[in-house]
Amino acid sequence: MRAFTAAAVQIAPAAGPLSPDAVKVNIGKCVDWLTRCVEATGAELVVLPESATTGFTPDCSPEELWDLVSELPGPVISPIQAAAATLGVHVCVGTYERGQDRGVVYNSSALIGPDGSLLGVYRKTHPFCGEIRARGGWVTPGDEVCVVDTDLGRIGMIICFDGDYPEVTRIQAVQGAEVICRPSALLRSADIWELTSRARAYDNHVYVIGANATGVDPAGVLYFGNSHIVTPIAHILAKAASQESWVSARLDPEDALASLTAGSSVGQGFDHLADRNLGGHTHDALPQPSVVTNPGGRTLVANGGSNGKFLGVIDLDVGQGFDHLADRNLDLFRRYRAELEGPAASSFPHLIINS
Repeated sequence: MRAFTAAAVQIAPAAGPLSPDAVKVNIGKCVDWLTRCVEATGAELVVLPESATTGFTPDCSPEELWDLVSELPGPVISPIQAAAATLGVHVCVGTYERGQDRGVVYNSSALIGPDGSLLGVYRKTHPFCGEIRARGGWVTPGDEVCVVDTDLGRIGMIICFDGDYPEVTRIQAVQGAEVICRPSALLRSADIWELTSRARAYDNHVYVIGANATGVDPAGVLYFGNSHIVTPIAHILAKAASQESWVSARLDPEDALASLTAGSSVGQGFDHLADRNLGGHTHDALPQPSVVTNPGGRTLVANGGSNGKFLGVIDLDVGQGFDHLADRNLDLFRRYRAELEGPAASSFPHLIINS
């Protein structure tokens, strides 16, 4: 990784029902804010929110949403790719992605290179409870992580609720990710938003760039912004308020683990990746269902409406609607079991600790 400026942009989706025109407006807004951000900050990596081309809760069926978006690469991100090429920057943007069959929709993030090429696509592996198709929602989960070698460094991606699951970021960190982009449209609290980004950054000694939506989506759901950039020691370098805006910061690998806490004279003496007790893990437990989950947990489902028509709206007035143990994507963890149980391919930055 080399030193560079990164930015997180928070924007609001177009008001009103989701339509082809609304999608065009949202794409245009992504291009406009991307351009203005880069011109103002000189950022070489810009992260836009989750589902920035539509808004998070679509207020329509999976089939209707499928019709409104595209495969990747495709028209839903091509203007953003063109803008990235014009500006010569890396861009991570969240968008719904059309699957092979009508009605199969992925919640994806696309990493675009400074020449406009599509460098990688990550499909959200842990959709939020009412978002997931199996519970009446509209999103089919992904089953792979994505870490991309770039001129800036190795970049991984998670999307919003993925940040609640330590294993997803850990797999990417073990694969050598140095920066994690987290496009989001978080529906809970600013405390949880900050807590999970800082925890994932600190767990793995990686930078986390979280771009959270603001404004109101097509289903009338409100978002609070608070986009942020977090260092590998969990220090927040930059933090937005709730308005449409951007925040930016300089990411420098020479400073990343230079001190135990931000600005301290005490050096960093440990490495969370290198120091894992790999021989001490009960490995068989990692990719297995939990023995006990929250006994008071309730399943949150999408609101299908009294007439049975799918509305693509999450009912948030039902209390706790998810269970972090029961809702783990175990197929993903089994697929990457070697990463969870093995030494890191690259520990960032490389510490030499004198005994």
